[in-house]
Amino acid sequence: MVKRFLIFPLLVLLGYGLISNSDFATIAAGVAIFIVGMLFMEDGFRLFTGGTLAQILKKTTGTLPRSIFSGFLSTAIVQSSSLTSVIAISFVTAELINLSQAIGIVFGANIGTTATAWIVAAFGMKIKISAYAMPILVFGVLFTFTKKQTYRGIGNILLGLGFIFLGISFMKDGFETLKNGIDLSQFAVSGLLGIGVYVFLGAIATVIIQSSSATMALIITAVATGQIEYVNSLSLAIGANIGTTVTAVLGSLTSNANGKRLAVAHLIFNIVTALFAILFLPLLQQLVIKISSVVGIGDDDIAMQLSLFHTIFNVSGVLIVTPFMGKLVGYLETLFIFKGDRRGKPIYLDHEVIKTPGPALTALAKETMHLYDIVTNTILKAVGISREEILSEVEWRRIVEKAPRGDVDVDEIYEGRIKKLYSTILQHAVLAESNMNKKQRKQVYKIKLASREIVEAVKDIRELQKNIGKYLQSDNTAIKGEYNFLRANLGEVLRRVEDIRRSPYDYDLLGLVEVAREKNKNLDRVASNRLSRLLRDGEITENMASSLMNDSSYTRMIAKNLLKSAAILWAGEMETEITPDTPAAPAVGEI
Repeated sequence: MVKRFLIFPLLVLLGYGLISNSDFATIAAGVAIFIVGMLFMEDGFRLFTGGTLAQILKKTTGTLPRSIFSGFLSTAIVQSSSLTSVIAISFVTAELINLSQAIGIVFGANIGTTATAWIVAAFGMKIKISAYAMPILVFGVLFTFTKKQTYRGIGNILLGLGFIFLGISFMKDGFETLKNGIDLSQFAVSGLLGIGVYVFLGAIATVIIQSSSATMALIITAVATGQIEYVNSLSLAIGANIGTTVTAVLGSLTSNANGKRLAVAHLIFNIVTALFAILFLPLLQQLVIKISSVVGIGDDDIAMQLSLFHTIFNVSGVLIVTPFMGKLVGYLETLFIFKGDRRGKPIYLDHEVIKTPGPALTALAKETMHLYDIVTNTILKAVGISREEILSEVEWRRIVEKAPRGDVDVDEIYEGRIKKLYSTILQHAVLAESNMNKKQRKQVYKIKLASREIVEAVKDIRELQKNIGKYLQSDNTAIKGEYNFLRANLGEVLRRVEDIRRSPYDYDLLGLVEVAREKNKNLDRVASNRLSRLLRDGEITENMASSLMNDSSYTRMIAKNLLKSAAILWAGEMETEITPDTPAAPAVGEI
Protein backbone atom coordinates (compact mmCIF):
# COMPACT_ATOMS: atom_id res chain seq x y z
CA MET A 1 0.00 0.00 0.00
CA VAL A 2 2.83 2.42 0.92
CA LYS A 3 4.64 1.63 -2.32
CA ARG A 4 1.49 2.51 -4.33
CA PHE A 5 1.27 5.93 -2.72
CA LEU A 6 4.99 6.64 -3.13
CA ILE A 7 5.46 5.54 -6.71
CA PHE A 8 3.32 8.24 -8.32
CA PRO A 9 5.07 11.28 -6.73
CA LEU A 10 8.44 9.65 -7.45
CA LEU A 11 7.52 9.23 -11.11
CA VAL A 12 6.38 12.86 -11.27
CA LEU A 13 9.66 14.07 -9.74
CA LEU A 14 11.67 11.84 -12.06
CA GLY A 15 9.76 13.10 -15.10
CA TYR A 16 10.32 16.72 -14.06
CA GLY A 17 14.04 16.11 -13.55
CA LEU A 18 14.41 14.43 -16.93
CA ILE A 19 12.66 17.28 -18.73
CA SER A 20 14.22 20.19 -16.85
CA ASN A 21 17.90 19.11 -16.75
CA SER A 22 19.69 17.28 -19.56
CA ASP A 23 22.61 16.33 -17.29
CA PHE A 24 20.25 14.69 -14.82
CA ALA A 25 18.60 12.90 -17.76
CA THR A 26 22.01 11.60 -18.87
CA ILE A 27 22.81 10.31 -15.36
CA ALA A 28 19.37 8.73 -14.98
CA ALA A 29 19.71 7.10 -18.40
CA GLY A 30 23.10 5.77 -17.34
CA VAL A 31 21.59 4.19 -14.21
CA ALA A 32 18.73 2.70 -16.25
CA ILE A 33 21.08 1.27 -18.89
CA PHE A 34 23.35 -0.10 -16.15
CA ILE A 35 20.41 -1.91 -14.49
CA VAL A 36 19.25 -3.28 -17.86
CA GLY A 37 22.78 -4.57 -18.37
CA MET A 38 22.70 -6.39 -15.03
CA LEU A 39 19.36 -7.97 -15.91
CA PHE A 40 20.75 -9.17 -19.24
CA MET A 41 23.83 -10.57 -17.46
CA GLU A 42 21.66 -12.45 -14.97
CA ASP A 43 19.41 -13.89 -17.68
CA GLY A 44 22.43 -14.71 -19.84
CA PHE A 45 24.13 -16.72 -17.12
CA ARG A 46 20.87 -18.61 -16.53
CA LEU A 47 20.77 -19.63 -20.20
CA PHE A 48 24.51 -20.13 -20.66
CA THR A 49 25.15 -22.29 -17.62
CA GLY A 50 21.94 -24.33 -18.04
CA GLY A 51 21.94 -25.10 -14.31
CA THR A 52 25.75 -25.53 -14.13
CA LEU A 53 26.08 -22.62 -11.71
CA ALA A 54 23.53 -24.24 -9.41
CA GLN A 55 25.37 -27.58 -9.61
CA ILE A 56 28.69 -25.91 -8.77
CA LEU A 57 27.16 -24.10 -5.80
CA LYS A 58 25.58 -27.34 -4.57
CA LYS A 59 28.90 -29.20 -4.71
CA THR A 60 30.98 -26.42 -3.13
CA THR A 61 28.89 -25.61 -0.06
CA GLY A 62 29.87 -28.50 2.19
CA THR A 63 31.13 -26.20 4.94
CA LEU A 64 30.37 -22.62 5.96
CA PRO A 65 33.70 -21.18 4.68
CA ARG A 66 33.19 -22.95 1.34
CA SER A 67 29.60 -21.63 1.17
CA ILE A 68 30.83 -18.06 1.73
CA PHE A 69 33.56 -18.44 -0.88
CA SER A 70 31.15 -20.00 -3.39
CA GLY A 71 28.67 -17.15 -2.88
CA PHE A 72 31.45 -14.60 -3.35
CA LEU A 73 32.96 -16.18 -6.46
CA SER A 74 29.66 -16.86 -8.24
CA THR A 75 28.39 -13.32 -7.59
CA ALA A 76 31.68 -11.77 -8.70
CA ILE A 77 31.51 -13.74 -11.96
CA VAL A 78 27.82 -13.35 -12.85
CA GLN A 79 27.56 -9.82 -11.40
CA SER A 80 24.20 -10.63 -9.83
CA SER A 81 23.70 -11.18 -6.13
CA SER A 82 19.98 -11.65 -6.80
CA LEU A 83 20.68 -14.70 -9.03
CA THR A 84 22.96 -16.19 -6.36
CA SER A 85 20.36 -15.49 -3.66
CA VAL A 86 17.58 -17.11 -5.73
CA ILE A 87 19.71 -20.24 -6.12
CA ALA A 88 20.44 -20.26 -2.36
CA ILE A 89 16.72 -19.95 -1.57
CA SER A 90 15.84 -22.71 -4.04
CA PHE A 91 18.50 -25.01 -2.53
CA VAL A 92 17.34 -24.55 1.05
CA THR A 93 13.65 -24.88 0.04
CA ALA A 94 14.38 -28.19 -1.74
CA GLU A 95 16.50 -29.26 1.28
CA LEU A 96 19.60 -29.67 -0.89
CA ILE A 97 21.52 -27.56 1.62
CA ASN A 98 20.78 -26.44 5.17
CA LEU A 99 19.95 -22.92 6.33
CA SER A 100 23.51 -22.27 7.55
CA GLN A 101 24.97 -23.06 4.11
CA ALA A 102 22.36 -20.86 2.40
CA ILE A 103 23.21 -17.97 4.72
CA GLY A 104 26.89 -18.51 3.91
CA ILE A 105 26.12 -18.18 0.19
CA VAL A 106 24.21 -14.94 0.81
CA PHE A 107 27.05 -13.54 2.96
CA GLY A 108 29.54 -14.42 0.25
CA ALA A 109 27.29 -12.81 -2.36
CA ASN A 110 27.47 -9.58 -0.35
CA ILE A 111 31.26 -9.59 -0.75
CA GLY A 112 30.86 -10.58 -4.41
CA THR A 113 28.86 -7.43 -5.16
CA THR A 114 31.99 -5.39 -4.43
CA ALA A 115 33.41 -6.70 -7.74
CA THR A 116 31.07 -4.29 -9.55
CA ALA A 117 32.60 -1.36 -7.69
CA TRP A 118 36.11 -2.50 -8.69
CA ILE A 119 35.07 -2.79 -12.35
CA VAL A 120 33.60 0.72 -12.32
CA ALA A 121 36.59 2.22 -10.51
CA ALA A 122 39.30 0.34 -12.42
CA PHE A 123 37.91 0.62 -15.95
CA GLY A 124 34.99 3.01 -16.08
CA MET A 125 36.91 5.93 -14.59
CA LYS A 126 40.23 5.40 -16.38
CA ILE A 127 39.39 4.55 -19.99
CA LYS A 128 36.73 5.52 -22.50
CA ILE A 129 34.69 2.47 -21.68
CA SER A 130 31.90 3.29 -24.16
CA ALA A 131 34.31 2.52 -27.03
CA TYR A 132 34.41 -1.11 -25.81
CA ALA A 133 30.65 -1.21 -25.20
CA MET A 134 29.69 -0.78 -28.87
CA PRO A 135 31.41 -3.87 -30.38
CA ILE A 136 30.36 -5.97 -27.37
CA LEU A 137 26.72 -4.98 -27.97
CA VAL A 138 26.98 -5.82 -31.68
CA PHE A 139 28.30 -9.33 -31.00
CA GLY A 140 25.74 -9.76 -28.22
CA VAL A 141 22.87 -9.05 -30.61
CA LEU A 142 24.27 -11.49 -33.19
CA PHE A 143 24.46 -14.30 -30.63
CA THR A 144 20.89 -13.74 -29.43
CA PHE A 145 19.53 -14.61 -32.90
CA THR A 146 20.82 -18.19 -32.64
CA LYS A 147 18.48 -21.02 -31.61
CA LYS A 148 20.91 -22.79 -29.29
CA GLN A 149 20.31 -21.87 -25.65
CA THR A 150 24.03 -21.69 -24.79
CA TYR A 151 24.77 -19.21 -27.57
CA ARG A 152 21.75 -17.09 -26.65
CA GLY A 153 23.08 -17.08 -23.10
CA ILE A 154 26.47 -15.84 -24.33
CA GLY A 155 24.64 -13.18 -26.35
CA ASN A 156 22.74 -11.96 -23.29
CA ILE A 157 25.95 -11.89 -21.23
CA LEU A 158 27.66 -9.77 -23.91
CA LEU A 159 24.62 -7.49 -24.12
CA GLY A 160 24.64 -7.15 -20.36
CA LEU A 161 28.34 -6.32 -20.28
CA GLY A 162 27.93 -3.82 -23.10
CA PHE A 163 25.01 -2.10 -21.40
CA ILE A 164 26.89 -1.97 -18.08
CA PHE A 165 29.86 -0.30 -19.80
CA LEU A 166 27.52 2.09 -21.62
CA GLY A 167 25.65 2.93 -18.42
CA ILE A 168 28.92 3.72 -16.61
CA SER A 169 29.94 5.99 -19.49
CA PHE A 170 26.60 7.84 -19.38
CA MET A 171 26.83 8.35 -15.61
CA LYS A 172 30.41 9.60 -15.86
CA ASP A 173 29.60 12.03 -18.70
CA GLY A 174 26.49 13.25 -16.89
CA PHE A 175 28.36 14.08 -13.68
CA GLU A 176 31.22 15.74 -15.54
CA THR A 177 28.94 18.08 -17.49
CA LEU A 178 26.70 18.63 -14.45
CA LYS A 179 29.64 20.16 -12.60
CA ASN A 180 29.79 22.99 -15.14
CA GLY A 181 26.35 24.12 -13.96
CA ILE A 182 25.94 22.71 -10.45
CA ASP A 183 28.67 21.64 -8.05
CA LEU A 184 27.02 19.15 -5.71
CA SER A 185 30.16 18.97 -3.55
CA GLN A 186 29.31 22.41 -2.13
CA PHE A 187 26.46 20.75 -0.25
CA ALA A 188 28.85 18.43 1.59
CA VAL A 189 28.05 17.83 5.26
CA SER A 190 30.78 16.96 7.74
CA GLY A 191 30.87 15.28 11.14
CA LEU A 192 28.32 12.91 12.63
CA LEU A 193 25.48 14.78 10.94
CA GLY A 194 27.12 14.22 7.56
CA ILE A 195 27.49 10.49 8.26
CA GLY A 196 23.82 10.21 9.23
CA VAL A 197 22.57 12.26 6.25
CA TYR A 198 24.61 10.41 3.64
CA VAL A 199 23.95 6.95 5.09
CA PHE A 200 20.25 7.78 4.82
CA LEU A 201 20.63 9.09 1.24
CA GLY A 202 22.56 5.98 0.22
CA ALA A 203 19.85 3.73 1.65
CA ILE A 204 17.04 5.70 -0.02
CA ALA A 205 18.85 5.69 -3.37
CA THR A 206 19.23 1.90 -3.23
CA VAL A 207 15.58 1.37 -2.28
CA ILE A 208 14.50 3.54 -5.25
CA ILE A 209 16.98 2.06 -7.76
CA GLN A 210 16.50 -1.48 -6.37
CA SER A 211 20.17 -2.34 -6.93
CA SER A 212 23.09 -1.73 -4.58
CA SER A 213 25.51 -2.36 -7.47
CA ALA A 214 23.88 0.41 -9.52
CA THR A 215 23.96 2.71 -6.49
CA MET A 216 27.67 2.02 -5.97
CA ALA A 217 28.35 2.71 -9.66
CA LEU A 218 26.53 6.01 -9.26
CA ILE A 219 28.48 6.90 -6.10
CA ILE A 220 31.85 6.01 -7.66
CA THR A 221 31.22 8.06 -10.81
CA ALA A 222 30.03 10.98 -8.67
CA VAL A 223 33.06 10.93 -6.38
CA ALA A 224 35.48 10.39 -9.28
CA THR A 225 34.13 13.49 -11.05
CA GLY A 226 34.30 15.54 -7.84
CA GLN A 227 30.56 15.92 -7.36
CA ILE A 228 30.65 14.50 -3.83
CA GLU A 229 33.34 14.49 -1.17
CA TYR A 230 35.27 11.28 -0.54
CA VAL A 231 34.30 11.19 3.16
CA ASN A 232 30.62 11.53 2.27
CA SER A 233 30.93 8.80 -0.37
CA LEU A 234 31.98 6.34 2.35
CA SER A 235 28.73 7.01 4.21
CA LEU A 236 26.78 6.65 0.96
CA ALA A 237 28.38 3.23 0.43
CA ILE A 238 27.34 2.18 3.94
CA GLY A 239 23.81 3.42 3.24
CA ALA A 240 23.70 1.46 -0.03
CA ASN A 241 24.35 -1.73 1.94
CA ILE A 242 21.49 -0.92 4.31
CA GLY A 243 19.18 -0.08 1.40
CA THR A 244 19.71 -3.41 -0.29
CA THR A 245 18.33 -5.18 2.80
CA VAL A 246 15.08 -3.25 2.41
CA THR A 247 14.91 -4.52 -1.16
CA ALA A 248 15.59 -8.08 0.03
CA VAL A 249 12.93 -7.87 2.75
CA LEU A 250 10.30 -6.51 0.32
CA GLY A 251 11.20 -9.24 -2.17
CA SER A 252 10.81 -11.96 0.46
CA LEU A 253 7.26 -11.00 1.46
CA THR A 254 5.81 -13.46 -1.07
CA SER A 255 8.52 -16.08 -0.46
CA ASN A 256 8.32 -19.18 1.71
CA ALA A 257 9.60 -19.45 5.30
CA ASN A 258 13.21 -20.12 4.28
CA GLY A 259 13.19 -17.18 1.87
CA LYS A 260 12.00 -14.92 4.68
CA ARG A 261 14.64 -16.33 7.05
CA LEU A 262 17.38 -15.61 4.53
CA ALA A 263 16.06 -12.06 4.15
CA VAL A 264 16.19 -11.59 7.94
CA ALA A 265 19.75 -13.00 7.98
CA HIS A 266 20.67 -10.53 5.23
CA LEU A 267 19.08 -7.70 7.21
CA ILE A 268 20.94 -8.63 10.41
CA PHE A 269 24.23 -8.99 8.53
CA ASN A 270 23.96 -5.61 6.80
CA ILE A 271 22.82 -3.74 9.91
CA VAL A 272 25.70 -5.20 11.97
CA THR A 273 28.12 -4.40 9.14
CA ALA A 274 26.79 -0.84 8.80
CA LEU A 275 26.97 -0.19 12.57
CA PHE A 276 30.53 -1.50 12.63
CA ALA A 277 31.53 0.70 9.67
CA ILE A 278 29.90 3.82 11.19
CA LEU A 279 31.45 3.30 14.64
CA PHE A 280 34.94 2.64 13.30
CA LEU A 281 34.81 4.87 10.21
CA PRO A 282 38.01 6.83 11.06
CA LEU A 283 39.92 3.59 11.68
CA LEU A 284 38.64 2.09 8.43
CA GLN A 285 39.74 5.22 6.56
CA GLN A 286 43.25 4.80 7.95
CA LEU A 287 43.21 1.12 7.02
CA VAL A 288 42.22 2.02 3.45
CA ILE A 289 45.14 4.47 3.23
CA LYS A 290 47.63 1.87 4.51
CA ILE A 291 46.41 -0.89 2.21
CA SER A 292 46.28 1.54 -0.74
CA SER A 293 49.94 2.41 -0.26
CA VAL A 294 50.83 -1.30 -0.16
CA VAL A 295 48.88 -2.32 -3.29
CA GLY A 296 49.78 0.77 -5.29
CA ILE A 297 46.54 2.76 -5.25
CA GLY A 298 47.39 6.44 -5.59
CA ASP A 299 46.42 9.05 -3.01
CA ASP A 300 44.31 10.88 -5.62
CA ASP A 301 42.57 7.73 -6.88
CA ILE A 302 39.55 8.11 -4.63
CA ALA A 303 37.36 5.84 -6.79
CA MET A 304 39.68 2.89 -6.15
CA GLN A 305 39.95 3.81 -2.47
CA LEU A 306 36.15 3.85 -2.18
CA SER A 307 36.00 0.39 -3.79
CA LEU A 308 38.61 -0.83 -1.31
CA PHE A 309 36.60 0.59 1.60
CA HIS A 310 33.45 -1.10 0.26
CA THR A 311 35.26 -4.44 0.18
CA ILE A 312 36.87 -4.04 3.61
CA PHE A 313 33.68 -3.32 5.50
CA ASN A 314 31.77 -6.13 3.76
CA VAL A 315 34.53 -8.63 4.57
CA SER A 316 34.59 -7.28 8.13
CA GLY A 317 30.87 -7.91 8.42
CA VAL A 318 31.35 -11.57 7.45
CA LEU A 319 34.18 -11.95 9.97
CA ILE A 320 32.05 -10.39 12.73
CA VAL A 321 28.81 -12.32 12.11
CA THR A 322 30.15 -15.76 11.10
CA PRO A 323 31.32 -16.83 14.62
CA PHE A 324 27.71 -16.44 15.79
CA MET A 325 26.24 -18.46 12.91
CA GLY A 326 24.95 -21.24 15.17
CA LYS A 327 22.98 -18.82 17.35
CA LEU A 328 21.78 -16.91 14.28
CA VAL A 329 20.45 -20.07 12.61
CA GLY A 330 18.84 -21.18 15.88
CA TYR A 331 17.05 -17.83 16.13
CA LEU A 332 15.96 -17.82 12.47
CA GLU A 333 14.46 -21.30 12.75
CA THR A 334 12.05 -19.97 15.38
CA LEU A 335 10.67 -17.47 12.86
CA PHE A 336 7.92 -17.89 10.25
CA ILE A 337 6.71 -21.23 11.59
CA PHE A 338 3.45 -22.10 9.88
CA LYS A 339 0.76 -22.51 12.53
CA GLY A 340 -2.29 -22.82 10.29
CA ASP A 341 -3.77 -25.79 8.46
CA ARG A 342 -1.08 -27.38 6.26
CA ARG A 343 -3.46 -29.88 4.71
CA GLY A 344 -3.32 -29.70 0.93
CA LYS A 345 -0.46 -27.18 1.02
CA PRO A 346 2.97 -27.85 -0.53
CA ILE A 347 6.06 -28.35 1.62
CA TYR A 348 8.79 -27.96 -1.00
CA LEU A 349 7.31 -25.87 -3.82
CA ASP A 350 7.13 -22.10 -4.15
CA HIS A 351 7.78 -19.53 -6.89
CA GLU A 352 11.45 -19.15 -5.94
CA VAL A 353 12.53 -22.79 -6.04
CA ILE A 354 11.15 -23.34 -9.57
CA LYS A 355 13.40 -20.62 -11.01
CA THR A 356 16.46 -22.90 -10.87
CA PRO A 357 16.18 -26.18 -12.86
CA GLY A 358 18.10 -28.57 -10.55
CA PRO A 359 16.40 -27.61 -7.27
CA ALA A 360 13.07 -27.32 -9.13
CA LEU A 361 13.32 -30.98 -10.21
CA THR A 362 14.18 -32.06 -6.68
CA ALA A 363 11.35 -30.01 -5.16
CA LEU A 364 8.82 -31.35 -7.69
CA ALA A 365 9.90 -34.94 -7.00
CA LYS A 366 9.78 -34.46 -3.23
CA GLU A 367 6.37 -32.82 -3.39
CA THR A 368 5.17 -35.80 -5.43
CA MET A 369 6.56 -38.07 -2.71
CA HIS A 370 4.62 -35.97 -0.22
CA LEU A 371 1.49 -36.56 -2.35
CA TYR A 372 2.28 -40.29 -2.40
CA ASP A 373 2.42 -40.32 1.41
CA ILE A 374 -0.96 -38.63 1.76
CA VAL A 375 -2.54 -40.99 -0.77
CA THR A 376 -1.05 -44.19 0.68
CA ASN A 377 -2.02 -43.14 4.19
CA THR A 378 -5.55 -42.63 2.89
CA ILE A 379 -5.54 -46.05 1.20
CA LEU A 380 -4.23 -47.72 4.35
CA LYS A 381 -6.94 -46.09 6.43
CA ALA A 382 -9.56 -47.13 3.88
CA VAL A 383 -8.51 -50.80 4.00
CA GLY A 384 -7.88 -50.83 7.74
CA ILE A 385 -4.10 -51.37 7.82
CA SER A 386 -1.66 -49.18 9.76
CA ARG A 387 1.61 -47.76 8.40
CA GLU A 388 3.44 -49.47 11.25
CA GLU A 389 2.19 -52.84 9.99
CA ILE A 390 3.39 -51.98 6.47
CA LEU A 391 6.87 -51.19 7.80
CA SER A 392 6.98 -54.39 9.86
CA GLU A 393 7.45 -57.96 8.70
CA VAL A 394 4.35 -59.33 10.42
CA GLU A 395 2.55 -62.02 8.37
CA TRP A 396 -0.36 -60.68 6.34
CA ARG A 397 -2.69 -63.40 7.64
CA ARG A 398 -2.31 -62.05 11.16
CA ILE A 399 -2.65 -58.41 10.02
CA VAL A 400 -5.80 -58.72 7.91
CA GLU A 401 -7.63 -61.02 10.35
CA LYS A 402 -7.85 -58.08 12.73
CA ALA A 403 -10.92 -55.89 12.25
CA PRO A 404 -10.30 -52.53 10.54
CA ARG A 405 -9.73 -49.71 13.01
CA GLY A 406 -12.38 -47.20 12.01
CA ASP A 407 -13.41 -45.41 8.84
CA VAL A 408 -12.05 -42.55 6.75
CA ASP A 409 -13.84 -40.12 4.42
CA VAL A 410 -11.84 -40.60 1.21
CA ASP A 411 -13.94 -38.04 -0.70
CA GLU A 412 -13.25 -35.34 1.91
CA ILE A 413 -9.50 -36.02 1.86
CA TYR A 414 -9.44 -36.10 -1.94
CA GLU A 415 -11.29 -32.80 -2.39
CA GLY A 416 -9.70 -30.95 0.52
CA ARG A 417 -6.09 -32.16 0.36
CA ILE A 418 -5.07 -34.44 -2.49
CA LYS A 419 -6.69 -32.55 -5.36
CA LYS A 420 -5.26 -29.21 -4.17
CA LEU A 421 -1.74 -30.56 -3.80
CA TYR A 422 -1.92 -32.33 -7.17
CA SER A 423 -2.99 -29.06 -8.83
CA THR A 424 -0.10 -27.22 -7.15
CA ILE A 425 2.40 -29.78 -8.44
CA LEU A 426 1.09 -29.47 -12.00
CA GLN A 427 1.07 -25.66 -11.90
CA HIS A 428 4.63 -25.43 -10.62
CA ALA A 429 5.78 -28.09 -13.07
CA VAL A 430 4.51 -26.02 -16.00
CA LEU A 431 6.22 -22.88 -14.66
CA ALA A 432 9.48 -24.73 -13.98
CA GLU A 433 9.66 -26.14 -17.52
CA SER A 434 10.13 -22.64 -18.99
CA ASN A 435 13.65 -22.53 -17.46
CA MET A 436 14.65 -26.07 -18.44
CA ASN A 437 16.32 -27.85 -21.30
CA LYS A 438 14.82 -30.80 -23.20
CA LYS A 439 16.29 -33.46 -20.89
CA GLN A 440 15.04 -31.70 -17.77
CA ARG A 441 11.56 -31.21 -19.26
CA LYS A 442 11.46 -34.96 -19.92
CA GLN A 443 12.10 -35.57 -16.23
CA VAL A 444 9.34 -33.12 -15.29
CA TYR A 445 6.99 -35.08 -17.55
CA LYS A 446 7.82 -38.26 -15.63
CA ILE A 447 7.17 -36.52 -12.31
CA LYS A 448 3.78 -35.34 -13.61
CA LEU A 449 3.08 -38.88 -14.76
CA ALA A 450 3.95 -40.25 -11.29
CA SER A 451 1.66 -37.74 -9.58
CA ARG A 452 -1.18 -38.63 -11.96
CA GLU A 453 -0.80 -42.35 -11.19
CA ILE A 454 -0.85 -41.61 -7.46
CA VAL A 455 -4.08 -39.62 -7.74
CA GLU A 456 -5.70 -42.31 -9.88
CA ALA A 457 -4.96 -44.81 -7.12
CA VAL A 458 -6.94 -42.87 -4.54
CA LYS A 459 -9.87 -42.53 -6.94
CA ASP A 460 -10.14 -46.32 -7.19
CA ILE A 461 -9.91 -46.85 -3.43
CA ARG A 462 -13.15 -44.88 -3.03
CA GLU A 463 -15.02 -47.69 -4.79
CA LEU A 464 -13.17 -50.51 -3.03
CA GLN A 465 -13.67 -49.00 0.43
CA LYS A 466 -17.47 -49.32 0.29
CA ASN A 467 -17.47 -53.09 -0.08
CA ILE A 468 -14.57 -53.65 2.32
CA GLY A 469 -16.60 -52.01 5.07
CA LYS A 470 -19.70 -53.95 4.08
CA TYR A 471 -18.33 -57.47 3.66
CA LEU A 472 -15.85 -57.47 6.53
CA GLN A 473 -18.91 -57.10 8.79
CA SER A 474 -20.57 -60.08 7.09
CA ASP A 475 -21.11 -63.46 8.74
CA ASN A 476 -20.02 -65.13 5.49
CA THR A 477 -16.45 -66.23 6.20
CA ALA A 478 -15.75 -66.94 2.51
CA ILE A 479 -16.45 -63.38 1.29
CA LYS A 480 -14.67 -61.97 4.33
CA GLY A 481 -11.62 -64.07 3.46
CA GLU A 482 -11.63 -62.84 -0.14
CA TYR A 483 -11.66 -59.19 0.89
CA ASN A 484 -8.88 -59.89 3.37
CA PHE A 485 -7.02 -61.45 0.43
CA LEU A 486 -7.40 -58.16 -1.50
CA ARG A 487 -6.29 -56.13 1.55
CA ALA A 488 -3.22 -58.33 1.93
CA ASN A 489 -2.32 -57.86 -1.74
CA LEU A 490 -2.45 -54.08 -1.42
CA GLY A 491 -0.47 -54.20 1.80
CA GLU A 492 2.20 -56.41 0.22
CA VAL A 493 2.63 -53.96 -2.69
CA LEU A 494 3.04 -51.02 -0.30
CA ARG A 495 5.51 -52.99 1.80
CA ARG A 496 7.69 -53.73 -1.24
CA VAL A 497 7.58 -50.06 -2.27
CA GLU A 498 8.72 -49.04 1.20
CA ASP A 499 11.66 -51.47 0.92
CA ILE A 500 12.74 -49.73 -2.30
CA ARG A 501 12.11 -46.31 -0.83
CA ARG A 502 14.36 -46.92 2.14
CA SER A 503 17.20 -47.84 -0.26
CA PRO A 504 16.41 -45.93 -3.48
CA TYR A 505 18.43 -46.83 -6.59
CA ASP A 506 19.77 -49.95 -4.82
CA TYR A 507 19.93 -52.35 -7.77
CA ASP A 508 19.85 -55.38 -5.48
CA LEU A 509 16.34 -54.31 -4.47
CA LEU A 510 15.02 -52.95 -7.76
CA GLY A 511 13.87 -56.42 -8.83
CA LEU A 512 11.24 -56.23 -6.09
CA VAL A 513 9.25 -53.75 -8.16
CA GLU A 514 9.22 -56.07 -11.17
CA VAL A 515 8.29 -59.04 -9.00
CA ALA A 516 5.43 -57.05 -7.49
CA ARG A 517 4.32 -55.96 -10.96
CA GLU A 518 4.21 -59.53 -12.28
CA LYS A 519 2.38 -60.74 -9.19
CA ASN A 520 -0.14 -57.93 -9.56
CA LYS A 521 -0.77 -58.80 -13.23
CA ASN A 522 -1.88 -62.28 -12.13
CA LEU A 523 -4.28 -60.93 -9.51
CA ASP A 524 -7.32 -60.96 -11.81
CA ARG A 525 -6.61 -64.54 -12.91
CA VAL A 526 -6.10 -65.73 -9.34
CA ALA A 527 -9.23 -63.90 -8.19
CA SER A 528 -11.23 -65.34 -11.10
CA ASN A 529 -10.18 -68.89 -10.23
CA ARG A 530 -11.04 -68.38 -6.58
CA LEU A 531 -14.32 -66.75 -7.55
CA SER A 532 -15.32 -69.69 -9.78
CA ARG A 533 -14.63 -72.17 -7.01
CA LEU A 534 -16.60 -70.19 -4.42
CA LEU A 535 -19.60 -69.83 -6.74
CA ARG A 536 -19.47 -73.51 -7.72
CA ASP A 537 -19.38 -74.58 -4.08
CA GLY A 538 -22.16 -72.13 -3.19
CA GLU A 539 -20.06 -70.30 -0.61
CA ILE A 540 -20.93 -66.83 -1.94
CA THR A 541 -23.95 -65.33 -3.73
CA GLU A 542 -23.97 -63.93 -7.26
CA ASN A 543 -24.15 -60.36 -5.90
CA MET A 544 -21.09 -61.04 -3.76
CA ALA A 545 -19.29 -62.49 -6.79
CA SER A 546 -20.10 -59.42 -8.90
CA SER A 547 -18.78 -57.07 -6.20
CA LEU A 548 -15.69 -59.19 -5.69
CA MET A 549 -14.92 -59.26 -9.41
CA ASN A 550 -15.11 -55.47 -9.65
CA ASP A 551 -13.11 -54.94 -6.47
CA SER A 552 -10.37 -57.32 -7.63
CA SER A 553 -10.01 -55.12 -10.70
CA TYR A 554 -9.89 -51.98 -8.51
CA THR A 555 -7.21 -53.57 -6.31
CA ARG A 556 -5.09 -54.48 -9.32
CA MET A 557 -5.38 -50.94 -10.76
CA ILE A 558 -4.50 -49.32 -7.42
CA ALA A 559 -1.41 -51.52 -7.10
CA LYS A 560 -0.47 -50.91 -10.74
CA ASN A 561 -0.69 -47.12 -10.31
CA LEU A 562 1.33 -47.14 -7.10
CA LEU A 563 4.03 -49.38 -8.58
CA LYS A 564 4.28 -47.18 -11.67
CA SER A 565 4.75 -44.04 -9.57
CA ALA A 566 7.25 -45.84 -7.30
CA ALA A 567 9.28 -46.95 -10.32
CA ILE A 568 9.61 -43.30 -11.39
CA LEU A 569 10.36 -41.85 -7.98
CA TRP A 570 12.63 -44.49 -6.44
CA ALA A 571 13.41 -47.33 -8.82
CA GLY A 572 15.54 -45.64 -11.47
CA GLU A 573 13.04 -44.47 -14.10
CA MET A 574 14.02 -40.87 -13.36
CA GLU A 575 17.23 -39.98 -15.18
CA THR A 576 18.68 -38.31 -12.09
CA GLU A 577 18.54 -39.47 -8.50
CA ILE A 578 16.45 -37.38 -6.13
CA THR A 579 18.07 -37.46 -2.71
CA PRO A 580 17.60 -37.26 0.19
CA ASP A 581 14.11 -38.76 0.27
CA THR A 582 11.27 -37.04 2.05
CA PRO A 583 10.19 -38.79 5.25
CA ALA A 584 6.85 -40.55 5.38
CA ALA A 585 3.91 -38.24 5.90
CA PRO A 586 1.94 -38.28 9.14
CA ALA A 587 -1.22 -40.28 9.47
CA VAL A 588 -4.16 -39.09 7.39
CA GLY A 589 -5.91 -37.49 10.32
CA GLU A 590 -2.84 -35.37 11.03
CA ILE A 591 -2.14 -34.18 7.50
